[in-house]
Amino acid sequence: MHRNPSFENAIAFAHDIVRIPSISGDEGAVAERVTSEFKLLRFDEVWTDEIGNVFARLKGRNNGPAIMLSSHLDVVDAGDGSEWEYPPFDGRIAENHLHGRGAVDCKGPLALQTYAAASLRDSRPAGDVYVVHTVLEECGSWGMAHAMEQLSDRIAATVLGEATEGGICIGHRGRIELMITIRGTSAHASAPQLACNPTRLLPAVLGALQKFAEQLPSHPVLPRSTVVPTIIETWPKSRNMVPEEVRILVDWRTLPLRPEYRTVEALQRFLQLELQEPLREEPELRITVQEISTKQRAYTGWERTMPISTHGFLMAESHPVVEAAVQAVWEVTGGAPKVRPWTFGTDGGYPCGLYGIPTIGYAPGNEEYSHTNRERLDLESARTAYQVYPALVRQLQQTLEADALEESQVSVSRDHLFLKRLKRQ
Repeated sequence: MHRNPSFENAIAFAHDIVRIPSISGDEGAVAERVTSEFKLLRFDEVWTDEIGNVFARLKGRNNGPAIMLSSHLDVVDAGDGSEWEYPPFDGRIAENHLHGRGAVDCKGPLALQTYAAASLRDSRPAGDVYVVHTVLEECGSWGMAHAMEQLSDRIAATVLGEATEGGICIGHRGRIELMITIRGTSAHASAPQLACNPTRLLPAVLGALQKFAEQLPSHPVLPRSTVVPTIIETWPKSRNMVPEEVRILVDWRTLPLRPEYRTVEALQRFLQLELQEPLREEPELRITVQEISTKQRAYTGWERTMPISTHGFLMAESHPVVEAAVQAVWEVTGGAPKVRPWTFGTDGGYPCGLYGIPTIGYAPGNEEYSHTNRERLDLESARTAYQVYPALVRQLQQTLEADALEESQVSVSRDHLFLKRLKRQ
């Protein structure tokens, strides 16, 4: 039995996988369904890895540059289902939209990428096409990190299926999740004079944190860096004792700036400098800043302790891969796509930010619906994206192949000149 790669079947597949809950770390059932679909679509190779990422490979007709299409298998929690207009796991198609958790982030685009890649099977693109759908994107991108350890030396460019409303997204800010700890000494609440209460330093720390955020440089393309305290808690949590610690969880959206503006150590130094006076008055108080690591467990049983921070990245609008993507969308739709960064983080921080692989985003859907109880995917924009993906793969391969040839010719020319100089000598 085989599956015909068509838009209608892609949407039917999207409907099916939206109906399978797959919160981060529990993607097993949807991974099994995606693997089955890969096989029905007759990809040349289909496999999963140790942590549950799902891979398919369509072999190219020659050794042209390989392109990776990638979306993620996991979704965020749906919350209270009664607050949804349509049930979050019905995969309801109504009002020309696919509704439900994951419809736009990221199962709708996942289905479109999968079927669009399979539609190239008979014509065979110049190089290989890898379709890689990852686990645990929503909590630090362990899935993509692991996939890149296996594929980074094979991939020439990556196209992510995160919502872009049909535009070309070229990057995003990074994210560091960190903990600021104010440590004092505890005592019974009936004898506070015996303690050094860390809450006394809290207003000064929050003020210094705000000052740190305000002095960060802006960026000409990306949104401004933000540093936001999200959770404040005391430890221990007993109601009748002065706490030993105050812990401030901070979400820091970072920019590609100089190290003095973007490292945890830089924030630690800034706070120590700003808080010199109150720390002198309270010598028993200490303040530390550290990046948060957490133990993650894949649905396969593999575990890893790692930071849940994400890398940022930014492609230049003039980069050949970006220009090729714009051209592909233009040729199919007749209009120039908007080129911009995402406001949120993606898996792209690994292939591009860490491995230097040119990475863009192209997908249907409005990102404002992501992580909301109104999540939906417009089917007209989905149809357009389905038509664009094959053209995008071909255009990227053509551009990358031409660039590689040009670089090779330049290298040969330089070698030739060098040999001529040696002969003259």
